[in-house]
Amino acid sequence: MFNKLKQFKDLRSQAKTMQSALAQESVTEEKNGVKLTLNGNLEILELTLNPELSADAQASAVKSCFNDAIKRAQRLMAKKMQEMGGLPGLN
Repeated sequence: MFNKLKQFKDLRSQAKTMQSALAQESVTEEKNGVKLTLNGNLEILELTLNPELSADAQASAVKSCFNDAIKRAQRLMAKKMQEMGGLPGLN
């Protein structure tokens, strides 16, 4: 039983290490002068709007940037996790 608890603690420690490493990464997408930057925790770090666009065009550009940035961040996270050896027991 104690062996299982130690394995769980080690797994949790590895997950925290990976989360910290991923938080240092960022991805940026730009569409029609709208720029959005996400970190590896999928938090918005920067959002720059284009005042020349209509409100609808800005909303569309933000959605597009956000969706593309999330996809890129997810691919980056998967690659980073593979490089770090993944999470044992979840492979």
